[in-house]
Amino acid sequence: MKKLQVAAVSMMVALFFLGCGNKGFKPFYVYKDGRLPMNHYVPTGVMGDFGDITIIEDSTENPQEGLSCIKITYTAKAASGQRWAGVYWQEPANNWAKLEKGGFDLTGATRLVFWVRGEKGGETISEFKVGGMQGDFPDTALYNIGPVVLTKEWKEYEIPFDVNPNLKRLAGGFCFAASQKDNPQGFVIYLDNIVYR
Repeated sequence: MKKLQVAAVSMMVALFFLGCGNKGFKPFYVYKDGRLPMNHYVPTGVMGDFGDITIIEDSTENPQEGLSCIKITYTAKAASGQRWAGVYWQEPANNWAKLEKGGFDLTGATRLVFWVRGEKGGETISEFKVGGMQGDFPDTALYNIGPVVLTKEWKEYEIPFDVNPNLKRLAGGFCFAASQKDNPQGFVIYLDNIVYR
């Protein structure tokens, strides 16, 4: 009888831990394909020489996967005299960490993965990052990589997070910045499959 009780308890414990293991973080897309409901965040946080940046969210020019990708043109004309430009993907649109209910809780994610290519190759991105927006309700994390020199071919990059990162509030879900110094002629780049995993 005791052996049966021990076996039953052991099975319950095993099932409990198996159940916990199945509750893993599900992919959370910043961008999957043009204007899909599964996309989160909006590329409204244009910074620096904001007049130098043009964003097309449903370009059909050789997407990495699916029907479309994001096309970004940077003219490097220094329209505002800053000599750099960048874009934050924000939640909700135009939220510079000013809204208490802004952002997403992405607890459980271990990294952000994305694909990028340059139109010509050699385009230099100063940094790609997650979080880092400051305001009344700031992002709870900041992770980045860079500088990154692009190729003409699609390449996957990853922004890894610490062990047990604090991702309770991320109003700035994705960001990139580039300078006129590194790209005097400007550039055209493409992004696709931006996802938290």
